[in-house]
Amino acid sequence: MKTLDKALQCLKIVKERKAVNPILFEVHNLTSITDYFLIASGNSSRQVQAITRHLNRRMREEGFRAYGIEGEQEGQWVLMDYGDVVIHVFYGPVREYY
Repeated sequence: MKTLDKALQCLKIVKERKAVNPILFEVHNLTSITDYFLIASGNSSRQVQAITRHLNRRMREEGFRAYGIEGEQEGQWVLMDYGDVVIHVFYGPVREYY
C-alpha cells in the first residue's frame, strides 16, 4: 500500500467513529519524521478513546501495527505513530488550546 493510500485509509477509519474536523497534512517536504499528519478531534475523552481503539483495530486488520500509541488512557490527546503516517486525536478543547 502506498503511503498516501495508507493515510487516506486512516482518514476513512477515523470518520467511521464520527471524528470531528479531521485534517490530513502532507509534510514529507517539511520533516524527515513522517510523510503525513492526520489531526482529528472527539467531543469527549471517551470518543477520543473510541476513535483511537477503532483505528488501531482496523489498521491491524489491514496489516499495520502502530510503532507507538501515547495518551490513550487519558483520552485528551492521543498520538498514534504508523511510521509514514502520524495521527493526533484530540479532545476538542485540547485541540483548540494547541
